[in-house]
Parts: sequence; C-alpha cells; structure tokens
Amino acid sequence: MLYHIFYPLRDSFIAFNLFRYLTFRAAFAAITAFLICVLFGDKVVAALRRHKIGEHTDKTDSAELAKKMWDKKGTPTMGGILIVGAVIISTLLWANLFNFYIGLALFTTLWLAALGFVDDYIKLTHPGVKGLNARSKLIFQLGLGFILGYLLYFHVRGMSHGTQLVFPFFKSFHPELGVFYILLVTLVIAGTSNAVNLTDGLDGLAIGCTTMASLAFLVIAYLVGRVDFSRYLQVAYVPGAAEMCVFCAALVGASLGFLWFNCYPAQVFMGNTGSLTLGGVLGLIAVVTKQEMMLLFVGGVFIIELLSVIIQVASFKLTGKRVFACAPIHHHFQLKGWPETTVVIRFWIIAAVMTVFSLVTLKLR
Repeated sequence: MLYHIFYPLRDSFIAFNLFRYLTFRAAFAAITAFLICVLFGDKVVAALRRHKIGEHTDKTDSAELAKKMWDKKGTPTMGGILIVGAVIISTLLWANLFNFYIGLALFTTLWLAALGFVDDYIKLTHPGVKGLNARSKLIFQLGLGFILGYLLYFHVRGMSHGTQLVFPFFKSFHPELGVFYILLVTLVIAGTSNAVNLTDGLDGLAIGCTTMASLAFLVIAYLVGRVDFSRYLQVAYVPGAAEMCVFCAALVGASLGFLWFNCYPAQVFMGNTGSLTLGGVLGLIAVVTKQEMMLLFVGGVFIIELLSVIIQVASFKLTGKRVFACAPIHHHFQLKGWPETTVVIRFWIIAAVMTVFSLVTLKLR
C-alpha cells in the first residue's frame, strides 16, 4: 500500500525513491511485523485469557506426556491470530500488491488461518474433541494446494524451468513435470502445513524453526528473482519472485515477535491457527522460488518431525511395535528425560545448521 502511494511521488520528493528497493521495504516489513506482535501481544494474550481460550493438555494419547505437559494447561492458545495479523498488515503496507505471488501468499495465509481457526475453535468448545478430524483438514489443505497448483501451472508455463522440478547440486537435471506440476504443488502445500503443525508441541520450537526457514527463503527469493544473481549461481530465474522477500521478511519479523511471548515458559501458544498457516506459506514460498526440493534442507526439522510420525504409525500398524517412545520426535526426547528447553534449543541448532547448509548448496552445482 505504501509502495503504491509513495513510489509514484518519487519525482516530487526524492526520498520516496527508496520504495523501489526491495531491501528497504523488506527491512521495514520485518520491523513492522515484529512491532505489531510485541506491542499488541500482551493485549491478545489478555483477551484470550479473558475468554478462557486455553490449551487442553490432556488431549493426548500418552498419559506420561500429559503429565509432563500438565503445567501448560490453561495457557492461552490461538495466538496464531497475532502472527497472521502481523504478516498480513505488514505485507499490505510494504509489498507490491499487484505482484501475482504476493496475491497467492495472502490468499494462502487467509485460507489456512481460517482452517486453523475453525480447528482450534472446535477443539476448545467441545470437550473431549481434538478439533476437525484429519480427513477434513487434509481435504481443505489439498484443495488449497490444487487451487494454487492450477494457478501457478498456467502462470509459469513458458518461463524458464516453469513446470520443471529443480534439484539441488545439479545444474542440468530438471525433469519436466507438465500437468503433474499441479500435483507437486498440492503435496508440498499440504505436506509442509502438516509438518509445521506436528512440530508445534514445545515452547518456542515451531516458531523458532520457522524464523530460520523464513530467513533462508528471504535470501533465496531475492537471489532467484534477479537475473544477475540467478545466472551467477545457476539457479532458476523466477521473474517477480523477488517481491516475496517482503512477505518472507514479514514472516521473520512476526515469528520473532511471537517468540517474545512463546519462549519458555510460554505465555501463549499459536494453535493450529498459526502452525497450519506457517507451514502452508513456507511450502508456497518453496514452490514460487522453484526450491521445492530445497525445502528438505530449509525445513529439515519439520521434515524430520513429519517422518517420525509416519514411521511411528506405519510401524505400529504393520508390526504392533513403536519405533519412538512418542511421536512427533520432540516428545520422544522429552520422554527420554531431556528437559524441554534442551530439546528446543538443540532442534534450533539443527534448524540453523540446515539453514546455512541450504544457502551454501545454491553455489554447489
């Protein structure tokens, strides 16, 4: 919005020329989102407490885990509305709203925030119910992924690497997916949305890892959106993708701002309103920047969490035995005696290492 208001006035006042620079707008998008979270966080937490929107820690299949999480009972949840609000407001203020990818990012944010909100609302208002059933959530996630895949399929056709799958480390191995590109987008959006949702189980864990992943994608979006840098690094050039820097910066700022209240001991949880949304938009950014496979590194912790659940479920159904003490895997370490803060910080370290590694791979081709 500010871009559209002030940049056209650059001939009248030279300082407005700053709005042409992505680095300027991205920096202020991060600052704006951070300040929104920090300044309004206490008010949101107080409102959630006032309406008795608290976490039900007893809704778990593990009695031992429920005992360990007992002290979190009643902690306000649905704090994801703070993250979503900060990201949307900051993006509206600082991004080019005519950019196709920004439109998709805002649409994805609103869709998944609404899904998460309904899920949280059912969970909180119906004792004994864990929210929407898995099938219902998956239908809405896959539906969103299909819509995004369909729109992107017709938008990127004809572009360099448009519907190709780009692999890290390889300069020329880019298999053409054709119409199956829609399926790829669908699976990436649904998969990452659920992966972050599964990771959100300990104070600060999911939001800390999201901060690092968003920062990595901020850099990646800037590089693939510029002809010179993408040619030098021999990565896919995506016209218009650089504008996603502003959205990624808003994610970074909002994540840090929410972490202010979500770090141990958490004053508020994001709930599915936040976790489903954050995962979905990270998946979208990976698709837009043609780094779907890079998501395995950028979101390494999320992928590990998702795989741990898949392995646990598959093992129990096939053999009747569990591989982990509890899944997702962060609860496994918790039940093995690791303090919660130790689990979170060590997972942050893994996320940080994976973030650096993912950026390094851009040159390893």
